[in-house]
Amino acid sequence: MAPSVGHSEIKAFAEDSVNLPAATAATYRAQANSLRDRLKVKIDTDPNYGVVKMLHSGSVAKGTALKKVHDLDTAIYVKAAEAPTNGDAKLISWLAERLYEANSNMGRDQFVECTHCVTVKFKGSELDVDVVPVLYEDGKDDRGFLIRKHTGERVLTSITLHLQFIRDRKSKYGPQFAQLVRLTKWWKRTVNQGDEDFRFKSFMIELLWAHLADNGLSLTDYPTSLERFFAYVVQTELQEQVSFTDFYRQSEIPARSKSPIEVLDPVNTSNNVAGLYLESDRQRIVTAAQRAFNAISEARFAPTKGREVECWQTVLGPTFKG
Repeated sequence: MAPSVGHSEIKAFAEDSVNLPAATAATYRAQANSLRDRLKVKIDTDPNYGVVKMLHSGSVAKGTALKKVHDLDTAIYVKAAEAPTNGDAKLISWLAERLYEANSNMGRDQFVECTHCVTVKFKGSELDVDVVPVLYEDGKDDRGFLIRKHTGERVLTSITLHLQFIRDRKSKYGPQFAQLVRLTKWWKRTVNQGDEDFRFKSFMIELLWAHLADNGLSLTDYPTSLERFFAYVVQTELQEQVSFTDFYRQSEIPARSKSPIEVLDPVNTSNNVAGLYLESDRQRIVTAAQRAFNAISEARFAPTKGREVECWQTVLGPTFKG
């Protein structure tokens, strides 16, 4: 008996429940663009402003956002020579003041200073815009430095190249790539509902899908692709190094470190995206992936549609009805 839950059913669920609607994404971008436009006016008229540019980043910019997202990530490139870098609090406070200067139509209380970003709260809207500072020293391809929030360490990054990395995969592998990323992020959210300590950052999910697609995994059938994603996590136990050669050479990739998980940033080989994950985090991810793999495998041979749907609810949550 053929499974009742196949590619079409998973696709329909994703379009109805998982994906951020295009119109909503456009509204969010327009609201953030109003902030960016006012910043540009200030940058153009004040040579001492200390801010260079604002770029969209995060899941909305990449096209991998979930339906219930209420915040939009952006990066503001600041002149490293003019911004205070002797502490997160001083840098964030400085950035909040710069944003307020450029947006006199807004109240100072709408620029909330958080641990590693400024959250801009728009009145009359559910949208928050998280603004992360990037220290910029005229680096090529918008390369600049994030300040790691716990250590103060500078980490080389490029918002532009990260976006290009995802765009290249979407172009090469089609819309299935972003959809499978979103479905996996939805699964992660489902796991979090039962385990608040479960950690599996969105960027790492994106990179693992890129790694599997680059190594020949077919993305045309969602149930099969998801099953193979979880099988990869279980079989490797996330103990193999994941790296890419889009923006650096194979010879520049370092040997596997002793970190429990090592997924290298496509822009910076010295930045392990999972560098702060503990052995317990790795084990949690593998255990959750094993449950998901078992559920999908059982669903394939379930004796009734009801049992098949129950299996898929382990992966996609109780709102999935098949």
